[in-house]
Amino acid sequence: MEGFLNLNKPPGMTSHDCVSRVRRLLRTKRVGHGGTLDPAATGVLPIAVGKATRLLQYLRQDKAYQATVRLGVTTTTDDLEGETIASAAVPQLTREQVAAQLPQFLGKISQIPPAYSAIQVQGKRLYDLARAGETVEVPSRIVEVHHIKVLDWREGDFPEIDLAIACGPGTYIRAIARDLGAVLGTGGTLAHLTRTESCGLYLKQSLTFEDIETQTTQGTFQLIPPDRVLAHLSQMLLNSTDGRRWCQGQRISLSELGEIVPPLRICGEDGTFLGISEIEASDGDWVLVPKMVFEPVS
Repeated sequence: MEGFLNLNKPPGMTSHDCVSRVRRLLRTKRVGHGGTLDPAATGVLPIAVGKATRLLQYLRQDKAYQATVRLGVTTTTDDLEGETIASAAVPQLTREQVAAQLPQFLGKISQIPPAYSAIQVQGKRLYDLARAGETVEVPSRIVEVHHIKVLDWREGDFPEIDLAIACGPGTYIRAIARDLGAVLGTGGTLAHLTRTESCGLYLKQSLTFEDIETQTTQGTFQLIPPDRVLAHLSQMLLNSTDGRRWCQGQRISLSELGEIVPPLRICGEDGTFLGISEIEASDGDWVLVPKMVFEPVS
C-alpha cells in the first residue's frame, strides 16, 4: 500500500473525515491528503498512502474548479453553509453584466481569505476565531487565477452563474464569489463547488468511496504509482551502482547540469521510481543530494 488515490470527495465530509475513512477501507494508518476541500464541496481530493505521504509536498499545485455563484446574497462564510448577512433580489442582472466583471479576477490578484477558513492569524485558525465571535483583520495575499470561463447562467430573483476556474495554490473560490458580488453591488456567495483537477489528478478518473469498497472486495483495487503523479518533475536515471549509492544517502556527482530544474524524480535503469533529489554545488561541481528515498536499491 504505497501510492496515491484520486478520491471523488462527497459533500458533507471534511478532508480529515475522508482520510479516516480511507484508513479504514485500506486497513492502513499512514494516509494523508494533498489539499483541503470544504465540507460542502465535492470532487478531486488527492490521497497519499504509505510512504507516498512524504511526497505530498512535491505534487503539482495548480487546481481547477466548477463553481456556482449565487448573486443577491451575502453570507458569513461566503457560501451557503453560513448565515445570511444580506439578501436582495436582483432580477434585472444579466449574464453580460456579470461576465464583464470577470477579467479583473484573472492573473495575479490580491485576495482576502474568507473569515471562515483554515488560515492562521496570531497562531489560531480563522474559523475558530470566527466561531468564538472574535473579529480580526485578515491579511490579503497574492494568488493567481489562470482562467475563468462562463459555463451557464440562470436568471431569476437570485440569479446564478456557473464558472470554470483554473488557479494556483491558496486561491479561495468562495472569496471570488464574494468579491464578484461586491463589484457588482449585489452581493454574492458560493452556492456549489466541485474540484475538477488537483495535483495532476482529474475528476473523470476519480473513485468514489463506493468504487473503492467494490474494488477492494473484488481484489482489483490499485493505488496510482508515485512516478505517474510526479511526472511533472524532471527525471534522472541512475545506473545500478549510482542508484544504490544514492539510496544509501551518498551524494552523486553530475557530469553536467544542463537545463535540469530540481527537485528531481530519481529512477533506476529499469525506470523504477527511487525517490526525490535536490542538487547542490560542491567544490565547483554539482551533486545529487537525496531528499526522500522511496524505493531502496538492494
